[in-house]
Amino acid sequence: MSNLNDNLKNKKFLIYGYGKSGFSAHNYLKKYNKILIYDDNKKPNKFYTSLKKIKITKFDYIVLSPGIDINRCKLKDYLKINRSKIITDLDIFYLNNQKNLKISITGTNGKSTTAKLLFEILKDQKKDVILAGNIGIPILSKKKIKPTTVFVIEVSSYQLEYSKYFKTDYAFILNIAPDHLERHKSIQRYTQAKFKLILNQRKNYYAFIENNKYLNREIKRYKNLSKIIKINKNNDSIKKLISNSYFNNINNLNNLLFIFEFAKKYKLNKYKLLKTVNLFKGLEFRQEVIYKNKFITIINDSKSTSFSSSINLLKSYKNIYWILGGLAKKGDEFNLPSKYYKNIKCYIFGKDINFFKKKLNKKILSISTDNLENILKKIANQIKLKQNKHSHVLFSPSAASFDKFKNFEERGHYFNFLIKKTKFIKKINV
Repeated sequence: MSNLNDNLKNKKFLIYGYGKSGFSAHNYLKKYNKILIYDDNKKPNKFYTSLKKIKITKFDYIVLSPGIDINRCKLKDYLKINRSKIITDLDIFYLNNQKNLKISITGTNGKSTTAKLLFEILKDQKKDVILAGNIGIPILSKKKIKPTTVFVIEVSSYQLEYSKYFKTDYAFILNIAPDHLERHKSIQRYTQAKFKLILNQRKNYYAFIENNKYLNREIKRYKNLSKIIKINKNNDSIKKLISNSYFNNINNLNNLLFIFEFAKKYKLNKYKLLKTVNLFKGLEFRQEVIYKNKFITIINDSKSTSFSSSINLLKSYKNIYWILGGLAKKGDEFNLPSKYYKNIKCYIFGKDINFFKKKLNKKILSISTDNLENILKKIANQIKLKQNKHSHVLFSPSAASFDKFKNFEERGHYFNFLIKKTKFIKKINV
């Protein structure tokens, strides 16, 4: 790449992890640098280097893929010794695009949807904008970058934890709830990883954060932070402006508050913004309405991997048939207020059935089975008995998918397949 930053030229790089981000980093850097590639799942050969060679090579940088846990990998001892050399694809991107305006979005729930919506809003307002980061193709694969290009970047705690140089202009931390604790070990360390987005923020810009006890604790520890705007989750002021049913659920509506506050500072056209919001279709498997008529709504929220990601959906509807289960998250707690219990019947599947039964015990009536197809048959029979009420079938697993599926996308596709296979709509005869 002809305009590669001098700090990234004529260096020795170790790229650790050769998934999408590792592949893109390799292509981005290889013209001007010597690169060795190591992957825990690959045997040493002409392409992948060996641990022996790594130990005798003096690297300038170690590019760590986000999915690698420094404490649980084959190079853990080596990485701990050479921690100062670790960077991420975000760092490489930043060093080579320092003058471009960057809007970075993180949080436990809703960051992909918020990033996509903000991208659509800016595009509709004729901005030269690119959607990047932990959504779609890796950030180093983006091309046709101009000095005027604005980046909307979804960033994860994994990327932020090991980033060294990355700075953003505007920062969003949508929410914080216990998640990824198997990696971060505690909610405090998880929050601190997210908070790096603000600590490393470029001066005189704004950070939009949830008014949250974990984040407030971090704010008290530092002085001279960016201009912080706390978002209180009172969405009454914008409800009357929104006609898009996608924002009927509390989670999406709350995250929309961040965009409205950003729009004020960035001086976006409010009329055009509302038009984009009301036409927004959302992302696949993220609180996605896959079927709706006057009798039933079916929502595929396969992206849900913790209780916190399902809670606001459960608050948003009545007469809910909730399907959940899979691999439970460490430290996950079910914190739904008791006034909502009467609206829900839950059906549990997957590996950690006992975990979910224990968490829901004496709170919500639950039926457990390892078979999703049987669950849909049971729900269809229940709905047939209550056709005078509008029913909401909510597939929001609150768990990781890896017990039975490669990822949440495969799990989401399978649920849609079962809706067709079981002739679910026809069976309820609505």
